[in-house]
This record gives sequence, C-alpha cells and structure tokens, in this order.
Amino acid sequence: MLEASDITVRFGERTVLDRVTLQVATGEVVALLGPSGVGKSTLLRVIAGLLAPDDGTVSLDGHDVTQLASHRRNIGLVFQDEQLFPHLTVAENVGFGLRMQRVGRAEATARVQELLQLVGLEPLANLHVTKLSGGEAKRVALARSLAPRPAVLLLDEPLTGLDRELHDRLAAELAGLLRATATSALLVTHDIDEATTIADRIERLAS
Repeated sequence: MLEASDITVRFGERTVLDRVTLQVATGEVVALLGPSGVGKSTLLRVIAGLLAPDDGTVSLDGHDVTQLASHRRNIGLVFQDEQLFPHLTVAENVGFGLRMQRVGRAEATARVQELLQLVGLEPLANLHVTKLSGGEAKRVALARSLAPRPAVLLLDEPLTGLDRELHDRLAAELAGLLRATATSALLVTHDIDEATTIADRIERLAS
C-alpha cells in the first residue's frame, strides 16, 4: 500500500534522513519508533507531501506520488496538537474533509454519525470543540482524519499530553478503531508500550 524508498532529507549541512526505506501493507498498522530528533516526524511530512525529499520516492498502491500535491494523495494526518477548528462543532470538525471533497449532505451526515459512534462521541456532536477534554479532542481528531477514508493514516505522536491512565486507555481504543475500519496506518512514537499496543509491526529509526 505505502512504500517510502531511500528517502533522504537534508537541512543545510545536516542529514536528517539518510536513505530510509519503509513499507506499510494494506490494512497494516506500523509503528515507527525512535528517540526525539531522529527524523520520525520529518519522514511523515515527506510521505504526506508537506516536505519534498532531497532524494527517494513515495509510492501509494504502486503509484509514485513523490511530486503529487499533499491534498491529492488521499493521506490522512493526525498531529500531536489535534489542530481542530475552534469555531466548529464536533460534528462539523469530523465532517470537514468530506465537505472539502464535496460529498453529498446525506452521505456526509451518515459518515459523520458512523465515526462519532465509533469514537463514542455521538452525544457531543453539537458541542463546540473548545468545550472538550483532552481525550475527547484526540478522538475528534482521529474521527476527522478517518472520515474521508484515507488510503493511509499517518499519526504523529497522537496521544501526547495525556496522563498515563488516559493515554493507555486511548491507545487501546485507537488500536481497536484502526482495526475496525481496516485502516492502513503509520504511527510515530517514542513510547514502546504505545507502539506494542497499537501496531502490528514496529520499525526503528536510529540517529
């Protein structure tokens, strides 16, 4: 499904990624594990199309998308800080990507309801996201990223900032959610327990 081949990224004289290769199969969840500063998030930005590599290619389903604009790759991305739209409700946030795709209203409404049910937030559909707890905001971000049915979902430390009990509970919920939706995903983390809970396979990125 996803293949990043020989990805090299340099910032000035510093080489952040040096010929990194990574694959994610259809329906597989892979965790990219490593300490801060080794280029995990940089690799996600390359795959998402937010950063052009100095060398290497990114392929989706056998098609080279290295030069393709980010919004045309059908890749979902969940950031550490959720990046929700504060002026929108929970349901409006979840449906944002569907609106950008110009999905019909009835279909979009049904898809939003489906995702809200999956993440357990149906009762909060009409609440503005500024009223949510940290855990609820994480769930909204995940639902929003899954709503357009991305070919691959990239998760950049999605459970950062939560206390350990809530972190562990959401890690288990995230694992179940990804499998329930048969989503191919690449998770960036420095937490071995999180990687083990969520992923089918762990890849390590060393400095």
